[in-house]
Amino acid sequence: MLEVVAFSLVIQNNYQRASFINSTNHFTGSILSSYHDITEYFYLKKQNEQLLSENAWLRSQIEQSFRTVDTIVYTQKDSLFRFIEAEVISNSVHHMKNYLLLDKGKKDGIEPDMGVITSDGIVGTVVEVSDHFSKVMSVIHIQHKINARIKKNNHLGSVEWSGKDYRHGTLTDVPVHVQLNPGDTIITSGNSHIFPEGIRIGIISDDINNAPKSQGNFKSAPVLFSVDYNDLYHVYVIVNLMHNEIQQLENEEGP
Repeated sequence: MLEVVAFSLVIQNNYQRASFINSTNHFTGSILSSYHDITEYFYLKKQNEQLLSENAWLRSQIEQSFRTVDTIVYTQKDSLFRFIEAEVISNSVHHMKNYLLLDKGKKDGIEPDMGVITSDGIVGTVVEVSDHFSKVMSVIHIQHKINARIKKNNHLGSVEWSGKDYRHGTLTDVPVHVQLNPGDTIITSGNSHIFPEGIRIGIISDDINNAPKSQGNFKSAPVLFSVDYNDLYHVYVIVNLMHNEIQQLENEEGP
């Protein structure tokens, strides 16, 4: 009680009172500033989710997400793809068969055989789905083969992973007469119903000069993947709105 009385007498002095108020304001301001920084940090998650939803919608509006139907009177654009944003909750890059686990599943509209991409390029293909999670076969899986196209000349090929460096794959099945140079961009061909045409896969790496010589009518080249598969967090799952119709035709037997 005596300390409280003494303290009250001290701050009654104008100078001491001003110093006390300034110190209190500084302390309160620091606390409020720290609180603002903390709340802003946690609010970033909500902002990121909003941005991902917006990006998914914007991807559904690009030209590759539509097919054009010509009629006598008008031209109509039908939606081909829509995109579902998801987060990677587990990932591997050091095995021969690498997978990712996403935090979205069947209840979010995800099904097996859907493609997965990031803003940097192709990630993999959904292989298993539960109500709330999805398992994705990564591009860096020795059994994953991607239909590819050389952007500069539209020649087709395939991209595979050898099981070694997770940053590098191999472009195969390229006709021997096709000229390949370091830096040539490799994209998805659009010949499957999993990935739209034009999604980045990677570029021909500088190691092309050390690539094995061509054998037969086809040659191969090393590819530097556009995606760092050891640094994945946000991804987009591609929903092909025409998948069932295409699948039905593929399953029908010919005459």
